[in-house]
Amino acid sequence: MPRRRSAEIREVQPDPVFGSTLAEKFVNSLMWDGKKTVAQKVFYAAMNKVAERSGEDALKMFKKAVENAKPMLEVKTRRVGGANYWPFAGSY
Repeated sequence: MPRRRSAEIREVQPDPVFGSTLAEKFVNSLMWDGKKTVAQKVFYAAMNKVAERSGEDALKMFKKAVENAKPMLEVKTRRVGGANYWPFAGSY
């Protein structure tokens, strides 16, 4: 924790090819050791393959894949007697 003030939360700028902040966030999470250009090459090559194979818009398919991967509801842990339990993981 900083002693003087908290760090400012910066907005993610849209990526240069698709103009999507979701794609830029994915590229940032794909990046290793600060090598953003390598991550962008991998991402855009994958998007080109998706566009060639499906014949549809690659960004539209990417957004649909992200929506399918998201959880439908939020799951919170519950603390009972010093132990943490996930809901629906078993009886407690």
